[in-house]
This record gives sequence, C-alpha cells and structure tokens, in this order.
Amino acid sequence: MKIKTALILCAGLGQRLNPLTLKTPKPLLELNNQTVLERCIKVILNLGVKKIFLNTFYLSDQIFDFIKYKNFPIDIQIVEDGKEILNSGGGILNMMNNSKDSDFLIFNPDTVWNENYIDEINMMQNYYFSKNLKNLLLIANKKLSFDKNLSGDFELEVNLLKKKDKKNFIYIGCQILNKDLFENYKVKNFSISDIWSKLLKKNELNGFESFNKFYHLTNLQIFKKLEDF
Repeated sequence: MKIKTALILCAGLGQRLNPLTLKTPKPLLELNNQTVLERCIKVILNLGVKKIFLNTFYLSDQIFDFIKYKNFPIDIQIVEDGKEILNSGGGILNMMNNSKDSDFLIFNPDTVWNENYIDEINMMQNYYFSKNLKNLLLIANKKLSFDKNLSGDFELEVNLLKKKDKKNFIYIGCQILNKDLFENYKVKNFSISDIWSKLLKKNELNGFESFNKFYHLTNLQIFKKLEDF
C-alpha cells in the first residue's frame, strides 16, 4: 500500500533564522538556488502521493505565490492556520480535516530533503502497513547530523522509541500518522510532541531508522555553513 496524501508544515515563524526570516518564510529559504520547500515537494513527487496539503501562517502570501508560480505536477492545497498559529499538532489536525484519508505522510521542510530519502521512505511505508501501525517516525543516529550540537530525542529499541538518559536518535522531520491518534483533540495550538509523549508512556511510539546524512536548518549559523557546503 501507498499513502496518497502528504502534509507539509509551513506555518512556523523561523525565528532561529532571523534576520533571513524577517522577510522570507523559512520554507522558501534557498540552498544552491533551490528552496527547501521545493526540495521537499520533489521527494514527495517520487513517493506515489496524489495530493499535498501544506499549512501557512507567517508570510503566507509568499508561499501562495510560490506554489502558484512553480505549478508542480500534483494537487497542492494550502490550508491556513487562521488568526493564531496552531503549532505542529494543531496544524496537522487542521490539514487532516480537509481529507477523507486515514494515513498521512507528514514532512518538516526545514530538513534538507534529497533523492537519497526516497527508498527509505518507501520502505518506511511498507513497514508501517505490514505491522498495522498507527504511527512511525523517521529517525537517524545523531552521529549522522551535520549539526553536531543537536542532542538526541529518543533511544531506539527494535523499532520502538524510548525516552532514556541516553538518547542517540534524532527525529529528522518525516512521520506517518493515522488520524485516529487525534480523536480526542480539537484544532487549536498544541504540539505533536503531546501525542508522542502519550504514545511513549504506552510503549507505542515507533521509529524507522534512516542512514542518510542529516542536514537541517537549525539556526542561522548552520544555514550559513550549508550555503557554503
């Protein structure tokens, strides 16, 4: 099986990348003359996805104009957060509510996505459906991070994620979630980590390991290094 719908989180303020993001939303920052949002969409185009939702809040007009100008060969619908930013969890649920699907591929565009991830994400989908899961996070050992100051988020034990003193694995910005996980949530400002924490307590948060080098727009210093990379 293949997931038909992808969600891209584009509403953030990108404050760690000021002053670049004072006039440009983070997804439209460029590396080697290509926006990180376009890099993300190009990977999605190779995953068999039929529709993309992306949410906006900050400098949303620029994202609207970019999507219209690029005319990507896929149906892209922009969903605005509204008067207040919804954070990751609220933004995801708001986008899910515009679809009849149950399972969604969800991307953070501030990871520098490339074609090396395509096979991994396809294998991740296969694992998700073969195990009848409701969640699966793409993670990598922090040794693979370009930014050596990033601390780990989780420990991995046979595809189950754990919170321990020793945390060697980083969430790298792609996950598969089933809408059932949001059953008791309303569209408001909340973080997806709220749902992750509940799943961790029940020993039900799943991880799929990536072996690609992880590049991420953590802050202005890292962005400058990636520009010269």
